[in-house]
Amino acid sequence: MSSISEKTLIDLELATILQTVSEFCISDLGKTETLQIKPLSNLQKLQPELQKVNEYLSSFVNENRVPNHHFDDIQKEIHLLNIENSYLEPASFLKILNTGTTIFELLQFFKKFKDYYPFLFNFSEKIEYQKVIVQNIERVITPFGEIDEKSSPLLKQIRNDINRVRSKISGSFSKALSQYSSAGYLDEIRESVIDNQRVLAVSAMHRRKVKGSMVGSSKTGNIVYIAPEATLQFSRELQNLMYDEHQEIIRILKELTNSLRVFTPDLINYQSFLTQLDVIAAKAKYAQKINGILPKITSEKRIYLKDAYHPILLLKNNEQQLKTVPQTLELNKEQQIIVISGPNAGGKSIALKTIGLLQVMLQSGLLIPVHERSSTSFFDKILTDIGDNQSIENQLSTYSYRLKNMRNFLRRCNTNTLFLIDEFGTGSDPELGGALAEIFLEEFYTKGAFGIITTHYSNLKVLANELENVSNANMQFDEKTLEPLYKLFIGQAGSSFTFEVAQKNGIPFSLINKAKKRVEGEKVRLDKTISKLQKERNKLQKTSETLDKEKSLAIEKTENLNEKQLKIQEKLESFQELYDSNQKMLILGRKTNELLHKYFQTNNKKQLIADFNNWVIIEKTKHLKKNPPKPKTKIQKKQVKVEKLKAEKKLKTVETEVLAEVIKVREVKKSKEQKIAKQKANYIFKVNDKVRIEGSNSCGTIDKIEKKNAFINYGNFTTKTTLSKLELVESTKK
Repeated sequence: MSSISEKTLIDLELATILQTVSEFCISDLGKTETLQIKPLSNLQKLQPELQKVNEYLSSFVNENRVPNHHFDDIQKEIHLLNIENSYLEPASFLKILNTGTTIFELLQFFKKFKDYYPFLFNFSEKIEYQKVIVQNIERVITPFGEIDEKSSPLLKQIRNDINRVRSKISGSFSKALSQYSSAGYLDEIRESVIDNQRVLAVSAMHRRKVKGSMVGSSKTGNIVYIAPEATLQFSRELQNLMYDEHQEIIRILKELTNSLRVFTPDLINYQSFLTQLDVIAAKAKYAQKINGILPKITSEKRIYLKDAYHPILLLKNNEQQLKTVPQTLELNKEQQIIVISGPNAGGKSIALKTIGLLQVMLQSGLLIPVHERSSTSFFDKILTDIGDNQSIENQLSTYSYRLKNMRNFLRRCNTNTLFLIDEFGTGSDPELGGALAEIFLEEFYTKGAFGIITTHYSNLKVLANELENVSNANMQFDEKTLEPLYKLFIGQAGSSFTFEVAQKNGIPFSLINKAKKRVEGEKVRLDKTISKLQKERNKLQKTSETLDKEKSLAIEKTENLNEKQLKIQEKLESFQELYDSNQKMLILGRKTNELLHKYFQTNNKKQLIADFNNWVIIEKTKHLKKNPPKPKTKIQKKQVKVEKLKAEKKLKTVETEVLAEVIKVREVKKSKEQKIAKQKANYIFKVNDKVRIEGSNSCGTIDKIEKKNAFINYGNFTTKTTLSKLELVESTKK
């Protein structure tokens, strides 16, 4: 089980998400299962669940879509199979048959496309298909839910007898109808049907003249309904046969039921598999609706959600055709906690809930609406404190409740915790509550927990700037209209815009001025400074966005130009090849023309053939130099190997000789360097010596020498360095 509390799930409204997901289920079992989804306890369990949903989602956009898996609820049938001497009705067997057929189709599909859907295939591999279940049912039950007479010789005989007796009843009734109709004893309607039995409609005045059993009369009493005496005997025989048929059917159903009892665990697995597949399909359909994807889940502790949407807000705004502004937020070791500040109604709480809800959804096996480059890690604990949470039942005030919650946070927080606190520190005296909130924030920071908090307290904004891995953030506002832009900006605390928002909402300016006088001047100036900085930053951001767009356009144009350049290059290469080919043909043509011209002048055929052969030999030699023939026979291959070995041996000999020469040269060079170093060590630099600093090409003269330092004059400037770093270029003339 997950260690994420029920309170966190309520705060983040996971139940609302699950309710929407359940509407995509095709079965009541799937809906019930969906509504009971909870975050998974570890990453090993979570990864396969997410991959199955992701694979199902991918089937929507390819040709190999997962086949229909509608199924009936067979829980009642499974329950009856566990009761001794009970038997199932034909309709129940049809449900089981449908379930078995669906399972077979799905197992075949996932086996065929296991390369496309590896996780769904592994999921289906746990199911063992029992072909006997389907065969036994099809042998006994027809597609119309009736017992097949071929399933029992006795049943076939009984049904033949029933058909024979019914034929006799029909014949005897027709005879009686004709007899009494011609006698004028029947009413105009002549006959009727009562309790599935044909009866004569006799006029009341003639009822004693018709032999048979009276079974009813009309409302007026003018007509009595009589079963003819001739058919009564056959009817009793028919009832006996139908009873025998019913008994034989019960015997067959019991026998069929008993044959399925041994497969009860398989049927339970079938029901569970189809229910879980229904939940997976519902998750995939929901993901398709919200443009959900599977972000990268990293082992490194990090949250990076780019263009993240709150799914509930997204669907609501889509229905009203309103735009939803996405948020981009990152938590990592360098940015462990984010403190969001700014005025109310600016979207602070939505930004906080978006991150929390998406993380809980992902850990519950749901895909989330973020950019494909997003990534996150698995958190063992997600703690939330959102809303005033007054508890009338426990007689707790908002602040008392929040203190109790903070105690829980401090006890449970660790390096694998994500905490989300809305309006941090509120509910008490601003100064005292703010001081306590600072201590709590420092504790969370020390414990290495990741988190996002929203606040109006200035001391928390200051603390966020002081702590190394804590960042300030604010929700952007339009500086002119003071309308919220719902965009999160990280890196700067937000102004509360208290007086500006009050003025915008119609509070008289005189009252606002009185309020300003009652507030400490430093606090007003600080808020005013923050407000001014925020306005400046908004302007810079707009400029930055414009530049980014222009940069994107420039990159796009550059890419287009590069593509065109490549195409031109390809064409040039193609033309070059064509040109080289044409040139070669021209040369061959000229040579041929030259030989022919010579032949026309001398009329010497032998000379022509000799010249032509010489020319062919020359051309062949050139061709072989460029394209040496590959050895074909074993002797040729062996010869090539021998020559290669000779060449390698010769190369090694040359390398040895060269290496020996190199060693000699190095020794000579080393000797010279030592001699120069000795001379340099013994040389005493003097004023006006021409020198250069080691590693430099520029030369200068020594202006002055002080102890171990020298001042070098380069003409336009002078520099100071130690004597040990100088190299003598030319000694000064005495």
